[in-house]
Amino acid sequence: MCGIAGFCGSSSGLGVEVLRKMTDALEHRGPDSAGYEFHDESGFQTALGHRRLSILDLSERASQPMKDETGNYVIVLNGEIYNFRELRKELERDGFPFFSDSDTEVVLKSYIRWGVECVEKFIGMFAFVIHDRKLQKLYLFRDRAGVKPLYYHFRGGNFLFASETKSFHHFPQFAKEIDRSALSLFFRFGYVPTPGSIYRDTFKVKPGHILEYDIRARKISHSRYWSVVQFYNEPPLDISEDEAVSEMEKLLQSAFQYRMVSDVPVGVFLSGGYDSSAVAAILQSGSSSRLKTFTIGFHENEYNEANHAKEIAAHLGTDHTEYYCTTREAQELLERLPRVYDEPFTDSSAIPTMLVSRLAREQVTVALSADGGDETLAGYNHTEMYINRLHKNLRIPAPIRRMLGNRSRLFTSVVMGYGGYNMYLIALLNRIWKYRELHSCDDLLSIMTRPRCPSYKMSRLFRPYRDSDLDATLFSGFHELNRDVGDIEKSLAVDYQNYMSDDILTKVDRATMSLGLEGREPLLDHRIVEFAARLPTEYKYHNGEKKRILKRIVHNYLPKELMDRPKKGFSVPVERWLRHELSGYLDTYLNRKQLEKHGFFNHQYVENLKRWYLKSGNDYSTVWSLLVFQMWFNEWME
Repeated sequence: MCGIAGFCGSSSGLGVEVLRKMTDALEHRGPDSAGYEFHDESGFQTALGHRRLSILDLSERASQPMKDETGNYVIVLNGEIYNFRELRKELERDGFPFFSDSDTEVVLKSYIRWGVECVEKFIGMFAFVIHDRKLQKLYLFRDRAGVKPLYYHFRGGNFLFASETKSFHHFPQFAKEIDRSALSLFFRFGYVPTPGSIYRDTFKVKPGHILEYDIRARKISHSRYWSVVQFYNEPPLDISEDEAVSEMEKLLQSAFQYRMVSDVPVGVFLSGGYDSSAVAAILQSGSSSRLKTFTIGFHENEYNEANHAKEIAAHLGTDHTEYYCTTREAQELLERLPRVYDEPFTDSSAIPTMLVSRLAREQVTVALSADGGDETLAGYNHTEMYINRLHKNLRIPAPIRRMLGNRSRLFTSVVMGYGGYNMYLIALLNRIWKYRELHSCDDLLSIMTRPRCPSYKMSRLFRPYRDSDLDATLFSGFHELNRDVGDIEKSLAVDYQNYMSDDILTKVDRATMSLGLEGREPLLDHRIVEFAARLPTEYKYHNGEKKRILKRIVHNYLPKELMDRPKKGFSVPVERWLRHELSGYLDTYLNRKQLEKHGFFNHQYVENLKRWYLKSGNDYSTVWSLLVFQMWFNEWME
């Protein structure tokens, strides 16, 4: 696990020192060593930098940037290729020599052997860049799920790339200009969805994609090598449930064992839910040594899962470490969030994720996290909520829904026009308006992927605000799904390509890497994802039972009575804190002077929101988004 950065440009004044600053901004991702490769050829300066967290082949031979024997190909890689040993044997049979025991060299030689199609052979998480000096091109690759981040910036003939945007701040020609459309998207989602970023002319490489930059032509092109949609579009597997359970368990065992490949200590985040319990149970059952597991607990019972995790660890016999976090410790991390998450990011579960990462880092360098099970196996409560709400609305004839919707919009305008601020009433009217044209799951999902800050708030919050800014929020692959794909599968596909990639995986990557800890995601092995997508719906969700197939597998290792309990989110009580202990933050960051630094928001409306929230507890998501943005702005834009 590492940090990568670099540039290609013809601007004067560039050099190794610029590369060094860009790369060393990522020291937290790779505290063990650094490397820099700089080429000045034909009027173009091409530079690749690397910060290393040593995981495989701890020797200097595995240092990056890494060149082949000819010097024609250079690579920087962030991530791990778990099947690199099998690929190395194949390459050796083809006559390729190796000078290290690293997966990086296998990736480089794979590119030389198979070209960009080599990426389809990799099982792993990765973001890597190859400078092909013969073709005079840069290739940027990102893994299928988007576990590892990769940003790029292209403006004025300069092409930049990095694991995090903080690197770009050290490039002399980088202009810190906020993209207004991206800012609108942030308030809709709580993050800036791919491929956008908060800065103009700055983007994320899409998961499952390759970006090609032609150095001489200064031209960017994109190609997709993998998409979850193609597997949802295939016919469901003709397989019995018992056969599906057996095959899924084999895939889980393979994926989990791959993620244990390391030359440094490995542990597991254990929350006590089915996903993390599956990882811990399967790994411990196949090991003679005690697996290290880690849990963060909270003294507030409604947020605490540590007692469940402790029971599971005791049953499995893992070497378990738990730590109960105080309110003060969690609150102190609020100040760190804007620096760790260098794009605005509202998921407050980043706080316990950073805490459990800090706990694990004291004993291990690699930690397995169990993200992805909800998105692939129907684990979220909102999955069934989407469908139930759809069918309830469809019971009302369409003409009546349209009539109610139109009347609600008129009434909302009247209420707001008279200065009314009954947010309960306005929210109800807005919901009626949104559902006036529901005909299918497609319509519902286009609404439910944008729930945080509805248009009636956005139009009053921003000055000025254009609803057209939100066109890009539609799920990019949604219309590629076949018409006969089920409603549950459509919901899962949306979550996989949006919420999981841009929220869950971003949260875990930045939290772990801020402490020099490698986070691995075994449930996102693409073989598991592809198999799950083709399973009959009832094997995943049946009569209200979520994750049916995973539960059957886990019950082979853990008693059902130990596992069956209501699902809890991994969260902290920020909503309550902001109304009490942390209310001073709202005064500090959401006052008129602070808001006028950039002029994006209607300060009177923000004052009304703040007052309403402190009085009633409503509008938390909008107030929290405002606070997160203001703290981020003060950190990175001043």
